[in-house]
Amino acid sequence: MHKARSILIWALVSLCVIVLITLPVNLQTQLIASISVVACMAIIKGLNGGGTWRLVALAFGTAIVLRYVYWRTTNTLPPINQLENFIPGLLLYLAEMYSVAMLALSLFIVATPLPPRPSRAAKLERFPHVDVFVPSYNEDAHLLANTLSAAKAMDYPADKLHVWLLDDGGTLQKRNSNKLLEAQAAVARHNELRQLCEDIGVNYLTRERNEHAKAGNLNNGMKHSSGELIAVFDADHAPARDFLLETVGYFDDDPKLFLVQTPHFFINPDPLERNLRTFEKMPSENEMFYGIIQRGLDKWNAAFFCGSAAVLSRKALESQNGFSGISITEDCETALALHGSGWNSIYVDKPLIAGLQPATFASFIGQRSRWAQGMMQILRFRFPLLKRGLTIPQRLCYMSSTLFWLFPFPRTVFLFAPLFYLFFDLEIFTASGGEFLAYTLAYMLVNLMMQNYLYGSFRWPWISELYEYVQTVHLLPAVISVMLNPRKPTFKVTAKDESIAVSRLSEISRPFFVIFAVQIVALAVTIFRIYTEPYKADVTLVVGGWNVINLIMAGCALGVVSERGERASSRRVRVNRRCEFGVNGKWHAASIEDVSVHGARLHVFDKQLDQSLVGMEGEIRFQPYSGAEMETLPLAIRNIQSSDGLLAVGCQYLPKSALDHRLIADLIFANSAQWTQFQQARRYNPGLIRGTIWFLGLSLYQTSRGLLYFFRSLRPEREEQRELAKAQG
Repeated sequence: MHKARSILIWALVSLCVIVLITLPVNLQTQLIASISVVACMAIIKGLNGGGTWRLVALAFGTAIVLRYVYWRTTNTLPPINQLENFIPGLLLYLAEMYSVAMLALSLFIVATPLPPRPSRAAKLERFPHVDVFVPSYNEDAHLLANTLSAAKAMDYPADKLHVWLLDDGGTLQKRNSNKLLEAQAAVARHNELRQLCEDIGVNYLTRERNEHAKAGNLNNGMKHSSGELIAVFDADHAPARDFLLETVGYFDDDPKLFLVQTPHFFINPDPLERNLRTFEKMPSENEMFYGIIQRGLDKWNAAFFCGSAAVLSRKALESQNGFSGISITEDCETALALHGSGWNSIYVDKPLIAGLQPATFASFIGQRSRWAQGMMQILRFRFPLLKRGLTIPQRLCYMSSTLFWLFPFPRTVFLFAPLFYLFFDLEIFTASGGEFLAYTLAYMLVNLMMQNYLYGSFRWPWISELYEYVQTVHLLPAVISVMLNPRKPTFKVTAKDESIAVSRLSEISRPFFVIFAVQIVALAVTIFRIYTEPYKADVTLVVGGWNVINLIMAGCALGVVSERGERASSRRVRVNRRCEFGVNGKWHAASIEDVSVHGARLHVFDKQLDQSLVGMEGEIRFQPYSGAEMETLPLAIRNIQSSDGLLAVGCQYLPKSALDHRLIADLIFANSAQWTQFQQARRYNPGLIRGTIWFLGLSLYQTSRGLLYFFRSLRPEREEQRELAKAQG
C-alpha cells in the first residue's frame, strides 16, 4: 500500500513538472521567472541553506534547466532542409543534451552524499592476514624503497602483514630479451630490487611473461600469496601507519564486502596546479572526485576500486577469477564485475596514502588518455546500464563514471560552434538576443550555481571547465581511436618523480596556440560584424560573447602548457618534529620543519654553525611514530641560512640501509593527520562572483605568461635562420 502511494505521488509530481516546463509563456514572463529563480537560489546560498533548503535550491535550478531543454528542443533547431545549418546545429544540440544528462546524473549521485565515516582505528579487534601488493614496472629503487618501507611500517601485527613487490620490469621475458640493452637493464633491475626487498624484509616476486599488464601482475601475486585480504598500493603511493587500522575492520561488519577504497592524496601538484601556482591555495582536481563524488557513489553501494589505496577481499576476487583485464582500467572493471555479482563496497573519506602525480603536461595527458580509453572499453564491452546483477542506482552510477569521458566531444563542439556563425554566417541556433537572455543565459547561470551547490569548496568556478578544455585537444583523438578499435589501447605506465629543470613550452603545446590565434581572429570578426551589420548586432554580441568565454579559457590554457622550471617534482610538507642534529661529532637541539621525498629542512638552535659545513655529511636523531627508541638518519648538508634568530639547514637524505629508508618513510608518510590538515587548509568556497573574478585575473596573467614563453621559444629558430643567412650570403 505504501509503495503504491509513493508511486502515485511520484506520478502526480512528474505530471505537474511536465505541465510547468511545457507551459507556453511570453518572453517577458520567462525572463521574470528566470530572474526570480536565480535570486531565490542566490538567497538560499547566501544564507548557507543546507539539508532540505539545499534540495529546494537544486529543485529550482532543475526547473530552469528542464524549461531550457524544452525550449531548446522545440524552438531553436534550424530547419532540416537547410543541411549546412541543421547538421552543425544538431551537433550543438546533442552536445548540450549530453551536458544536461551529466548534470542529471550528478544530481542523482551527489545531491545528498554520505557524510565521512568516523575513525575505526581504535575499534579493530580481529587482525586477519593481509597481503600488501606493490605492483611495479619501471620505477626506480629509491621510489620503491620509500613505498615498501612505509608499507612494512604500518601499524599492524608483523606476523599478519605480508608485503610483496610485484616487479613486472624484471620478468624472465625481459631478462631474456633479444635486445641486449633491454635484457641487461632487466637483469640489473631484478638483482637490485631482490636485494632491496631482502634488506627491507619484504617479498620480491616477478613472473615469466608480461601478460595482461597490471591486472596480470596482481593476479600473479594472488597465486603466490594466501592472505584473507589484499591491500594494493601503486609504486608511488606510500601508506600512513594507520592505513590498515582504518580499513580492515569493515570486512568483519559485512561478509559480502569486497572493497574498502580510500582517497588518493598527492604531495606534488599536477601540471595545472604547478604552472598556475594554485597548489597551496585551491583544492586539487581529484578532491572533487574523492571528496564528493565517491561519497555520493558510496551512498548507492557503487564506490569503485581506483587501482590503489584500497583493501580487497581475496574471497570476492577469487569468485571472479581475480582482477579483470579486458580493459586497461582494470580497477573500475573489477569493481563492476564484483558489484554485478552482489558484492558490496565502502568508501573511507580520509587520506591514508601520499603519492606522486605526473609533473609534466605530456605525462598528465598520457595518464588521462589511458583513463579515458579504459572507460570507453568498459562502456563498449561491459555496458553498465545493461549489466546483470547491478541495481538501478548502480547502473546509473557506473554510466555516469564512464560517460563522463565523452566530454571531449561536447567540449570540441562548444569551442567551434561560435566560429560557424562568425566565419561562415551559419545560423545553427535560431533565437533572438532577448530569447538568449531569458533562456540560455539563465540556464548557464543556474548550471554554474548548481555546480557550486553540489561541489562547493571542493571545486572553484570555471576550474572544471579549464581541466576539460586542456584535456580535450589530445583526448579527442584518443577516445575516437578506442571507439573505432576498442582492443587497440595498451596499458602504459604513468611517469613518476619527474622534474623540469628549465622553463619551457610543453612538447604538445602547439594546438593551444593555434586555437588561441583563431579565437583572436574571431574576436576581430565580431567587432567588424557589429560595425557593418548593426541589424544583427544582438545575435552577433551573443555569439561574440560566447567566443570571448572560449578565448578566456584558451588564454588560461597557454599558461598551463608553459612549464615552469623546478628542480624537484615533490613539494615540501610541514611536519614540525623535534630532533637532534649531529655534525663533526657534536649534537645540537633542532626541529624538522618540512620534508620531501628527497630531503628535509631543519631549524638548528646553535648560531655557532657556519657556511663551512655546507657539503659535509651530518645526521639527525629523532623518535619514529612507532614509539621505538631514537633513530639516526644520515644527511648531506646542502645550505645554511639565518632565519628568525635560528639557522635553517637544508639537507639531502643519504640512505645507506633499509633502516634509513624506513626512517625517511616515517618522516614523510607515517602521520596521516598532516594530509587531512593540508587539504582542509585549502578548502573554502570563494563563491560564484568572487571565483569568476579570480579566474578572469588568472586567465589574463597566464595568457601573457604563455605568450612570453611562446616568443622566447622562437628566438633560437630566428638565430639559426640568421646564421644560415650569413653562411649563404
